[in-house]
Amino acid sequence: MLRSLDGLIGYGIQATDGPIGTVKDFLFDDQAWVVRYMVADTGKWLPGGKVLVVPSALEHPEWDRRSLPVKLTRRQVEEGPDIGEDQPVSHQHEIDLHHHFEWDPYWLAYAAAEAATPFPPAVAPESPQMRPTRGDPRLRSGREVEGYHVKATDGEIGHVEDFILDDEGWVVRYVVVDTRNWLPGKKVLVSPEWFDAVNWTDQRVVVDISREGVRNSPPYDPSRPVNREDEGVLYDYHGRPAYWKDVLERTGATVGHW
Repeated sequence: MLRSLDGLIGYGIQATDGPIGTVKDFLFDDQAWVVRYMVADTGKWLPGGKVLVVPSALEHPEWDRRSLPVKLTRRQVEEGPDIGEDQPVSHQHEIDLHHHFEWDPYWLAYAAAEAATPFPPAVAPESPQMRPTRGDPRLRSGREVEGYHVKATDGEIGHVEDFILDDEGWVVRYVVVDTRNWLPGKKVLVSPEWFDAVNWTDQRVVVDISREGVRNSPPYDPSRPVNREDEGVLYDYHGRPAYWKDVLERTGATVGHW
């Protein structure tokens, strides 16, 4: 199901044996555009820090109860590594986290891809195991990216207001662009696949769509969930190949409808 990142903020997090806090944020990979961690605020139970939970430990959200169950016990969380309230996520912290919870390290896929690509010694990429400990440069906070300026092929169109997440694979399917300074009252969805570039330093996203294309794009209504019909209209309008059809063609699998 597709849901707003902002809409999940504040959901109660339920371990297998009781509550552990609330959803504070999601950290996504800025290359793969998939969620790597849910950031849990343990509040009054474990004050003074935050706990990261990988998507494989998340159950489907209980929308009516505003609850996000996790496949962890309170003791596991209490004994696990946490980071300070405002500290970046170092790769060493990720290693400690995955070791404690016995989670499969996602960065091994990066290591395999890099090992299969020949690079001259002078420009060889850093091994994921040797990343600097200041913070993982691939991890981005969804809440921090909200507010980034968005530029079309021929001018500014607005700013990032929200993200639409797919809770099946915890993929970032869309960025919600608020065009209030240009087209008051209109919000549109843009897939990360349609990005030309993201400048993290300047906090700017460039999309491969014209201003006219955005002007006539199907509007996004934040008062209701995005369904497959909405997605079909969006992809048809922009003339882009639909991601769910690509999955079907490559795997022969069926992709459910919402």
